[in-house]
Amino acid sequence: MPAKPNISFENLKVAFASKSNAELRNMYLVFAMLNNKFVSDLGIALTNIGFKLHLPIKGIMKKTMFGHFCGGETIAESTEAAKKLAEFGVESTLDYSVEGEGDEASYDLTCAEILKTIEKAENQDSLPFAVFKVTGLGDYEIMIKVQAGETLSKDESLAFERMKNRVDQLCNAAFQKGIKILVDAEESWFQDVIDDLAYEAMEKYNRETCIVYNTYQMYRHDMLGRLKEAEAVARAKGYLLGAKLVRGAYMEKEGERAAEMGYVSPIQPSKSATDTDYNLGVEFCIENGVYLVSGSHNEASNHLVVELIEKHGIEKDSDRVFFAQLYGMSDNISFNLADAGYRVLKYVPYGPVEKVMPYLIRRASENSSIAGQSSREFLLIKKEMERRKKK
Repeated sequence: MPAKPNISFENLKVAFASKSNAELRNMYLVFAMLNNKFVSDLGIALTNIGFKLHLPIKGIMKKTMFGHFCGGETIAESTEAAKKLAEFGVESTLDYSVEGEGDEASYDLTCAEILKTIEKAENQDSLPFAVFKVTGLGDYEIMIKVQAGETLSKDESLAFERMKNRVDQLCNAAFQKGIKILVDAEESWFQDVIDDLAYEAMEKYNRETCIVYNTYQMYRHDMLGRLKEAEAVARAKGYLLGAKLVRGAYMEKEGERAAEMGYVSPIQPSKSATDTDYNLGVEFCIENGVYLVSGSHNEASNHLVVELIEKHGIEKDSDRVFFAQLYGMSDNISFNLADAGYRVLKYVPYGPVEKVMPYLIRRASENSSIAGQSSREFLLIKKEMERRKKK
């Protein structure tokens, strides 16, 4: 391995260059809350109560948690957030984060909204990707049945076909507009169905360049093997494999379901095992021509990807490798990578406050990795505030 590239995630001047003193103070308050479990749990409970009782808390949310982690309520608002990121070389994907209401009308509305993000991306160089969750486009209960090999009723079969058509409609639109599109990963008990839909789309649209990307949650102990198998199939069939690697977002839920239903948990035995497979996964992708989006808030993994890019002579500005982090988090990683010339993608969630907050609240309360990250964010913000005082 060559000498480590000269990049540091400790350069706070670069990390927070886009933030005014007032914005930095607001970030401090948000992460101070998230960093205190009692205050965080209380805030989540009060927010839930506030929305259920239709209390006027929308303004507070827009100035705190929603305002920090979301680009806005509309495509127009979130595009402005993306433009601000682009001033510092950071690219974006607009992530419509409204959870479906479980009926065909809501699936059609979600599909139509994501099509609008694709249309918007066509005219914005700073929006190279669109993104969707398959559960926003169809009934996950049907996917569970399909994965379990159960026979669908006539109505369920028709609903499943509509879901598949919506997926293809989005992937085709991305192909026509020259936009890349990410298929998000979900729970293991219907992930196989999502994989099949993603690979079907890749076979159609990833012939000359990489348009469709599937997502691999490396906290699953079988995922590195599944990634390698997917690459072998893609090579045999003559299409390009697009892979977004993440550590994963459903660990608690996966473990609880496995315990309740008496099957072996798909989750890795330890965090170190997840870290090892994540790093082996990005190495495999870069060494085997897989188009990679490395979705990581882990500094060591990001350093590794930088080293691999240099080792294999990949141009920093090519579309072979993107780094990705969530909007409002790990700016020390995102902005320093972008400042060094690498392609960095921020997931920018958006949607009406009252409809997006359930997603944000669940992410904060269920995902232990977010809780751990908040401590790191809090310390970095405090350091930057102290640095600015000394100027």
